[in-house]
Amino acid sequence: MSLTLFFIVEPPAYQYLACYLAASIRENMPQDVKLVGYCPAHRMTEVDPNAVETLRRMRCEVRPIDADDRFDPAYPHGNKLLACLEPRDTEYSGFMDSDVLMIRENSIENLVKPDHVSASVAASMHWAPQSVWTTIYGELGMELPEERVTMMRDRRAPVMPYYSSGFVLFPEAYRTAKGLSFPQVWMDTAQRIDAIDGLHCKRPYLDQMSLPLAIQRSGLAWNELPEEQHYILGGRLRGKPFPKEREIFTVHYRKWEVLKENELSERGYKGLRRQVGARRVSNIRDKALPDGIPPNPDY
Repeated sequence: MSLTLFFIVEPPAYQYLACYLAASIRENMPQDVKLVGYCPAHRMTEVDPNAVETLRRMRCEVRPIDADDRFDPAYPHGNKLLACLEPRDTEYSGFMDSDVLMIRENSIENLVKPDHVSASVAASMHWAPQSVWTTIYGELGMELPEERVTMMRDRRAPVMPYYSSGFVLFPEAYRTAKGLSFPQVWMDTAQRIDAIDGLHCKRPYLDQMSLPLAIQRSGLAWNELPEEQHYILGGRLRGKPFPKEREIFTVHYRKWEVLKENELSERGYKGLRRQVGARRVSNIRDKALPDGIPPNPDY
């Protein structure tokens, strides 16, 4: 199975976090996995050339996405939806938040499943009571699902399906009866929810609250990524020791200091150094090119 993993490369912070993410993917996934970074087109000139070159040396192209007037008002979290809509040529694609790091060797087969969207349950849902789903499903003309899930960091009671949008994988060739791809259904679902009058909790949760409905509307099923494949740090775990005895493949750290607190930041630095010869993006210019990477005449 072929796979593209993609993420947002945007100044000021995401452009650098994306470099550590890309290095961790190159360290832990098969080398034929493709990497793509996306940046809103109107910000492409602001991206640090050192970040672009660092990614290029890891065979990761930075591509523009048209983010102007796609949401009203503007919704930066929606960039992941816009990135999902972009064309790719692999059987599967997976969006990853830029503040994610792979820390253990992994395989495509662990992450994707035919006719499924892969995602973990969300950490928690404190932005609204469970009754909000009655409004959301009702406005979209959908029946409430019978399925229930248990949140990753709030296990008090089973709740309506609610998944993290920080790591989402889907089949690229799949089309609905109306010829829509999963990203098109997800975008349409998000925009419909965004248009619900009186729903005041939409931002910044629109991408995530729309995900379970989009999966259902698309006709695909949900493939639950286990916690080890998307281990969410911080929050209720802040200050607790990292469970080194568990086989955790991917961590979602949110802030670099959280990575440091869990003694994982060195993995990021060392991974980047093994891939491009530098611990920090700012030091890339004087480093030798990795094997097989041609010189960049524009750098």
